[in-house]
Amino acid sequence: MGRAAGVMALGALLLALCLTSIASGSGLGPHDLDLATILTALTDPSSVDGELVKLIDNRLTRTFLGVFAGLALGAAGALTQGHTRNPLADPGLLGINAGAACAVVTGVFVFGSTSTLVNTVAALIGAGLAALAVFAVANLSGGTPLTLVLAGTGLSAFLMAVTSAIVLTDGASLNVWRTWNVGALAGRGSEILWTTAPVIVVGLVLALAGGWFLNLLSLGDDMATALGGRVLAIRISGIATITLLAGGATAACGPIVFLGLMVPHLARLLVGPDYRWIVPYSAMLGAALLLACDVLGRLVARPGEVPAGVMLALVGGPMLMLMVRRRRLPTV
Repeated sequence: MGRAAGVMALGALLLALCLTSIASGSGLGPHDLDLATILTALTDPSSVDGELVKLIDNRLTRTFLGVFAGLALGAAGALTQGHTRNPLADPGLLGINAGAACAVVTGVFVFGSTSTLVNTVAALIGAGLAALAVFAVANLSGGTPLTLVLAGTGLSAFLMAVTSAIVLTDGASLNVWRTWNVGALAGRGSEILWTTAPVIVVGLVLALAGGWFLNLLSLGDDMATALGGRVLAIRISGIATITLLAGGATAACGPIVFLGLMVPHLARLLVGPDYRWIVPYSAMLGAALLLACDVLGRLVARPGEVPAGVMLALVGGPMLMLMVRRRRLPTV
């Protein structure tokens, strides 16, 4: 199968998963719905029971949130591994998740924020500030992939310590952090989708445009410079893109960290080392896998559900270990 045909196949799979996500029962409503009922509710809401329309709206919001978050985290994972040249890297390695979490609990602790939308905006700001701090420190120390990893690891540890200190001393912050930190698609309002979707869309456009530059960086900074590449500018734009993608997804759904680590490896198995294809394949695989785990989490624990982030770790962990066991993990 050609690479373009593979993208089309993943698109068809994602569409099927979207329909399954809308139709499948969940904690937001235990009822399974057929396609005819869904189409009727969307085209002529007045002819359908109001509670059913509300249920379908909730599931639509949840499904689209899963698509956007999966696309964002998959692409961000590919970019992170490309810019750090580290096969174990995911966006959380750059302090983005820790920055978002710290901003959320700080907002609750200092300002008494109780709005989910306000907490989402705080998470976006925290993710951006953390990424900016990591890049500034790394650039002062040489701006190499290694300094990026070290700066991100150090800042993550510091921000996690601050977050832990707050939640251990303030019950309200602990409750908000516990709900947000689980990594789930359920219980997120449409206002969160509309707040984070534009950020993610901009990040996806930049990510797809940056594949060629990642191929250049994979040759090494010296070779990239010799071939006319502006390494500093490429790295700045890459970090900014990762922040938009991972920050938007984390603000919307909480930290779903495992996705960005695993799907770039799956993409490399399918398309090889060319980042012009790794990035879109990673994005599509991320969205498909996140939605599949979300649907599976509803099915295994009816009438409740297992959060998508937990289900993803349960399913994805053995998959990654199997890939390692068979020694089929390509190098970055």
